[in-house]
Amino acid sequence: MTEITSMLVTHVKANVSDIEKAWHGGISKMTHKIMENELVFECVILKTCNRVEVYVVSPKGSKVLYNFAKRMNVPGRIIDFHDHEESLRHLLRLTSGLESMIIGEDQILGQIKKLHQMAKDSGSTGKVLDTAFTKAIQVGKMVRTGTKINEGAVSVGSAAVDLSKEMLGDLRDKKILVIGAGEIGTLVSKALCDNNLCGIYVANRTFDRAQTLANQLCGLAIPYEDMEEYLTDVDVVISATGAPHKVIKADMMRKIMDIREGKKLLVIDIANPRDVEDEVGDIAGIELHNIDSLKLIGKNNLERRIAEIEKAEKIIEEELENLNIIYRRQEADRIIAHRYSRAKDIESREVERAIKRLNGRIEPIEGEVGEIIRDLAHSITSKYLSYITSVLREAAKDEKSEILEVAAEMFGLNGVNCVPNVDGEDAT
Repeated sequence: MTEITSMLVTHVKANVSDIEKAWHGGISKMTHKIMENELVFECVILKTCNRVEVYVVSPKGSKVLYNFAKRMNVPGRIIDFHDHEESLRHLLRLTSGLESMIIGEDQILGQIKKLHQMAKDSGSTGKVLDTAFTKAIQVGKMVRTGTKINEGAVSVGSAAVDLSKEMLGDLRDKKILVIGAGEIGTLVSKALCDNNLCGIYVANRTFDRAQTLANQLCGLAIPYEDMEEYLTDVDVVISATGAPHKVIKADMMRKIMDIREGKKLLVIDIANPRDVEDEVGDIAGIELHNIDSLKLIGKNNLERRIAEIEKAEKIIEEELENLNIIYRRQEADRIIAHRYSRAKDIESREVERAIKRLNGRIEPIEGEVGEIIRDLAHSITSKYLSYITSVLREAAKDEKSEILEVAAEMFGLNGVNCVPNVDGEDAT
């Protein structure tokens, strides 16, 4: 079977700067670069605020991804390469929230659904990856209903609020500006609700979206162009836009800090790519944090969920075996379909050849006699193939992957992702 190989750049080994550098262009551009390799049959790319992961179906997956990483100038120290089994286990753990910086968070499941659908819409995925992602999404739901892994779960957004509390001690009577009214900005804002804040301000390039979110929170939407005015007065800024460029720049913040006259400002940047210039952290009075700072919050969250993690891992291992059974059945069906396709082509050619030869010696063969010859040939083919079919399906059922591998090798199917056309005699 042509298997899955994956390349992972995640918060486990990489910091936020590393992850930004590992991302060159949009998903469509990266997918195109990978799919233009003739050895790649399928591809799905996952990108979130703390990971970039590439999954491919290829007979040379490790080599393809290694060369791709080299081409993208991604340093080897931050990359994990996984084979088929490791890729599947990681994907099931990922949708279950076990590979997130914030263990048990729910946001990742929706993100993976969306990114898998993008791959389907672009035509870059197929049966192998669709099977894996469909099962992974199913397992993510099973873990969340079968355990308490996400009970009181925090997201990246609420972790940013927790970080604010750790830095300031208490958010009571504080003023906070949230920049960005997208998915993460919404999570941040909702996590702020029960903290007795003096004021919640929401800024977004599209004012209507800021207003909708602010109304839900009893906060105040502010025009994006008025953001600097509010920066002179708030205690905390949490920035979570999807902008491709920096939103908060050092020159702007130097002027604002002069106006604040020494009043300290906490800035938390949880966007990817980042919203805040690095130099902002060097300005007196500003304490700058980004996604890397949330790792401590994630560690504390992990310690609270150890028992639920064990339950989740049991579900994952059971469903991983079920997924492997599905793949063995698919491989058996692929080999069987290949055999039937070849056999039917040979059967058709040989029947027509026999009829032509007989037509030259006796009365032309038509109607019932011709049908009898065709039925005979079909019966011989079916009986011949029934044994192969039975053996391969039993091998799939009994976990005898080695039989499937030998059959694929014998019939020339290793490294082939489809049933080939037959133009001549059956060479295999």
